[in-house]
Amino acid sequence: MNEDILINITPQETRVALILQGAVQELHIERTLTRGLAGNVYSGKVVRVLPGMQSAFIDIGLERAAFLHVADIWEARPHDGQNAAPTPIEKILFDGQVLTVQVIKDPIGTKGARLSTQISIAGRMLVYLPQDNHIGVSQKIEKESERESLRTRLQGLLPAEEKGGYIVRTQAEDASDSDLAADVDYLRKTWAAITHGARTRPATSLLHQDLSLAQRVLRDFVHDETATIQVDSRENFIALTEFGKTYTPSVLPRLQHYTGERPLFDLYGVEEEILRALGRRVDLKSGGYLIVDQTEAMTTIDVNTGGFVGGRNFADTIFKTNLEAAHAIARQLRLRNLGGIIILDFIDMENAEHRSAVLLELKKTLARDRTKVSVSGFSALGLVEMTRKRTRESLAHILCEPCPACAGKGQVKTSRTICYEILRELLREAKQFNPREFRILASQEVVDLFLEEESQHLAMLGDFIGKKISLQVENSYHQEQYDVILM
Repeated sequence: MNEDILINITPQETRVALILQGAVQELHIERTLTRGLAGNVYSGKVVRVLPGMQSAFIDIGLERAAFLHVADIWEARPHDGQNAAPTPIEKILFDGQVLTVQVIKDPIGTKGARLSTQISIAGRMLVYLPQDNHIGVSQKIEKESERESLRTRLQGLLPAEEKGGYIVRTQAEDASDSDLAADVDYLRKTWAAITHGARTRPATSLLHQDLSLAQRVLRDFVHDETATIQVDSRENFIALTEFGKTYTPSVLPRLQHYTGERPLFDLYGVEEEILRALGRRVDLKSGGYLIVDQTEAMTTIDVNTGGFVGGRNFADTIFKTNLEAAHAIARQLRLRNLGGIIILDFIDMENAEHRSAVLLELKKTLARDRTKVSVSGFSALGLVEMTRKRTRESLAHILCEPCPACAGKGQVKTSRTICYEILRELLREAKQFNPREFRILASQEVVDLFLEEESQHLAMLGDFIGKKISLQVENSYHQEQYDVILM
């Protein structure tokens, strides 16, 4: 089954959709304003050493100084199997010292970023540890024979002068020697660029930024079943091509620049899928439906027969609905990026064979999930308990915020999300019509955002389409409501 990857890039955000058999399977969104710092490497300058706390404040060019604890200093740790206590921080660092550090935790609230001097660089199948000299294997690869085989293969692929260590990720289980060698080459080039920057650039400089979402697509998402990777931005297509030439040359034949008139996400129905993914109800083709409720502690998914009465008998109807629901549930977990504890309430089945078949089908459809998933059997109450590792915010948490009108019991899209929808709508209208002016009717919050933080993006779009764009507040409109008037 061929998979297509769509990359929609605007100055304010990057959106990625994975399409399989015409249906959206995954959605990834990265916004320019909220891109995380974790994984970034800086040339830091010691501002103050605190012996009493065995920690130090490091200036890495952010608003607040970052925090470095002695436990995160590689030089302070005992090496070669020693059991000695860590070296005191005051014997390692001094005020004004410049050192290479990596962000391991983003700033939260009033707290600065947390740092480490042990650098790790993630590749597609390997993690490079330039300061260590051992080869480890992910604990998720459980067979000892396979672990040893991967360790031996990687050892044979390393250059003779290699002094760093590696961790083999789970993605390397089915990797060929050429795939592993390409990852080693990519990681070594990245580390060489970091060390060169540390020698030549001033303190507080950013030496390495974790890859953007579009770049991570080329590194992490592409596999043998990927048919095309379509990018709707010419500038970014050129940039990704250059990135691919250096780090992922095998991906280049599948990279394409989309130049069609219709917006890329409209062409494949992704915009409609995003709207459906924000709702509670998911309709099944048979007439049944799912109800998805996301809470702070867990997510519950309830399966209902709805209007499906097509089976030969009631038990057969329930069985077929549950089988279809198993496929839909696996897709919704990926699409909405739901993580943590998940409770599945399938329709009660008295037949033990039916329960086993539904559970087997669920595990089968979850097997293609790139995120770690664990599924238990049916409980005494007929519920299936499962967990899915949290890797990023869910789709609803990225696009929506609690609704003040309903005391947080519901959700509405943020005013920034509406701004970006309006910008896309303006571009869509400009390709179809040729008015004298576009007038945006929207709520006070949306118009205020356009006049302040998003004014540059609005002006850029106006210059691009060559039309005047005016704003008008409609006090009766709620936050998600807007109209684009052709004048």
